[in-house]
Amino acid sequence: MEKVAHRSHLGQLFLWLLMIVELSLFYSACSAEIPVRKILNLGDCNPHVRLQKSHHNVVIDNGLIEVTIENPSGHVTGIKYMGMDNVLECGNPNSNRGYWDFVWDNSTFDKMETKHVKVIAHTDELVEISFTKNWDFRTDHGKTVPLNIDKRFIVRRGVPGVYMYGIFERQEDFPDAQIYQLRIVFKLKEDKFRFMAISDTRQGVMPRGEDRDNTRSQTLAFKEAVLMTNPSNPQFRGEVDDKYQYSCENKDNKLHGWISDDDAVGFWIITPSNEFRTGGPHKQDLTSHVGPIALSDVTYKKGEAWRKAFGPVLIYLNSASSDDDCRKTLWNDAKRQLSEEIESWPYNFTRSEDLPHAGDRGEVCGQLLVRDRCVDEELMQAQSAFVGLAVPGNVGSWQTEGKGYQFWTETDYTGRFNIKNVRPGEYNLYAWVHGFIGDYKLDLNITIQPGNKVNLGTLIYDPPRNGHTLWEIGIPDRTAAEFFIPEPDPTFVNPLCLDAADKFRQYGLWDRYSDIYRHGDVVYTVGVSDYSRDWFFAHVLRNTGNITDLSTTTWQIKYNLQDVNEKGNYTLQLALAAASYAELQIRFNNLDAIQPCFTTTRIGYDNAVARHGIHGLYRLYSINIPGNRFIRGNNTIFLTQSRSHALFDAVMYDYIRLEGPAV
Repeated sequence: MEKVAHRSHLGQLFLWLLMIVELSLFYSACSAEIPVRKILNLGDCNPHVRLQKSHHNVVIDNGLIEVTIENPSGHVTGIKYMGMDNVLECGNPNSNRGYWDFVWDNSTFDKMETKHVKVIAHTDELVEISFTKNWDFRTDHGKTVPLNIDKRFIVRRGVPGVYMYGIFERQEDFPDAQIYQLRIVFKLKEDKFRFMAISDTRQGVMPRGEDRDNTRSQTLAFKEAVLMTNPSNPQFRGEVDDKYQYSCENKDNKLHGWISDDDAVGFWIITPSNEFRTGGPHKQDLTSHVGPIALSDVTYKKGEAWRKAFGPVLIYLNSASSDDDCRKTLWNDAKRQLSEEIESWPYNFTRSEDLPHAGDRGEVCGQLLVRDRCVDEELMQAQSAFVGLAVPGNVGSWQTEGKGYQFWTETDYTGRFNIKNVRPGEYNLYAWVHGFIGDYKLDLNITIQPGNKVNLGTLIYDPPRNGHTLWEIGIPDRTAAEFFIPEPDPTFVNPLCLDAADKFRQYGLWDRYSDIYRHGDVVYTVGVSDYSRDWFFAHVLRNTGNITDLSTTTWQIKYNLQDVNEKGNYTLQLALAAASYAELQIRFNNLDAIQPCFTTTRIGYDNAVARHGIHGLYRLYSINIPGNRFIRGNNTIFLTQSRSHALFDAVMYDYIRLEGPAV
């Protein structure tokens, strides 16, 4: 039985909503050598925060940074910092510099232009401004997304940055709507900000936006990926640029940004809390890149009310002096600021009731143990398990839920966990444990009230298990990272993905399968083969050289059974790390059987292969197999990915285990 909430065709309720804090920039080239600098300390004077409001603009200035917001649209048109009059691209119209946007029904963009401005707070310590719009059926139906919008901006004394968050609400009488994406976008000066940093290992000078034009590059398998053939800077010739290569998981998506070497200035997006994000800690989202994005969606039906706060995020700017490595210094300072923001979370300076302060939140603690007597007769401590609170739902429903908040933590070496700063509300507790298949859900609704601490005591997870392990392939960790990831085609290398941990992000790895297995598909022999060398990381189609003639592929698992209980029932535990428009058919000892012994039917919208992920949605199938399907001696399981409608129809395996009959 499949253990995941399915998304179906349009018209059914989709349960993803993603808030992508995105820094978008037209890339430019830059010189490799820079002077040595240190971070400048500009906060010693700490002048009070000033506010100027006119018919056209709202300007907030704290002596370190000056932010100009268009009145009443709420678009950020200028950010003045140090000697830079505006870090944003002045050649763009006001609506295309710094803005929020939705992508909704029929892929329509809505940049959330607001109609009213209100000063929420104005003290020496901070200014908070609200830009609002109430949706009106008479004037807005079919033109703008049916939501009431409240965009907030905060500038604080002594902080060189602006905090941003949004509050979005739909009323019961609003019409149906499907929202695919919600994001914040900033477009910086293309002749200044040329160096991008996403992590300690993924950093580098980036090509210019014009280098992606068809006169300077070749579009690859999808429009987001290009091979630069005649870039403005020859150093980028032969490199791939693809925005999906710059993605990262929610748990790591806390800091990314750009550096202007000429000015020794950094521009950073800092996210202190992931509570507004959906899909759990391992959901892959975009960070800094060029161009639009469409990753996930949520459908609202008439009669359904909803309200949610997204953010806050801090748009942080820093600068350096001339006696250290500019890039390293600015990046390390941005990481320091991130730590400071996390330590200060939840903020005590926001003025909206939709962002409760620390005293208005609760806490949940407990200990998670694992009971699997086929592994250990004693209870085992769930070390480094991910434990979270999300909207009440089915087992694993947190992967696709998008309308509520989620709070996640990792257990310590004893399985103990403490989930802090939880918003008031009703939740279920979910978990998954590294090294064990399946999902845990506590069969209890947990009500969080302001200031309370809920101690759940000792919880026991019984992972799916019907019999002793006969053999296994992989590690139950919800990813395909342990399997064979090939070296990229030298023609399609991206230097930002050379680190071993990012190797799977290289472009075109799906075609490497056809190169490596040109004479036949994967054949894995239990006890002989090594899954890190002999099990390709994705079960993809065979590329015959004609995009309209893609071949399905069948993998084999060969194993020996000394004894067979023909009257017993065996179990094949099949855990998938991702699936995209795929159908996995399984046959035992007879590839020519017309009907497979098991089929997943068509599953998945993850597209993890094309988006350079190593996992998508987790799916678990516990497949019952009558003993008379096996023979004493050598046996073969045939795994066929039977759909070949598009290049990226594929599955990724997490873990496969054959269990003997129950004892």
